[in-house]
Amino acid sequence: MNAGDRLPPLEIPLTRTLIVAGAIASRDYQDVHHDPERARQKGSPDIFMNILTTNGLVGRYITDHFGPRTELRRVAIRLGAPNHPGDTMVLTGTVEEVAGDMVTVRVVGANGIGEHVTGTVTVRVAA
Repeated sequence: MNAGDRLPPLEIPLTRTLIVAGAIASRDYQDVHHDPERARQKGSPDIFMNILTTNGLVGRYITDHFGPRTELRRVAIRLGAPNHPGDTMVLTGTVEEVAGDMVTVRVVGANGIGEHVTGTVTVRVAA
């Protein structure tokens, strides 16, 4: 692998179940992640995904590509456009740096309204 290599995209359907289950699994009980009416009262058109679920999906994207023995060493992400039910998030990645068994990948997750997540993930790739 070399800097500039692209990972294949991963399409993730954004279901209500995924969004709610991710919030519950990460013990994030904010009403905007499970109660559509409360989310609308707070200015959102619907519930939206929390950052911990996004972080988990980014980690899955990377480890699915590099293999189960891959060690996530650093994940630095920033949220942008919210993930709402009924949309699809497409994760893409580009290798930024390879240094021995360490690889840094630039990750972008986009949905129908824009970039939901951007950042970098550094992994140790098992030989």
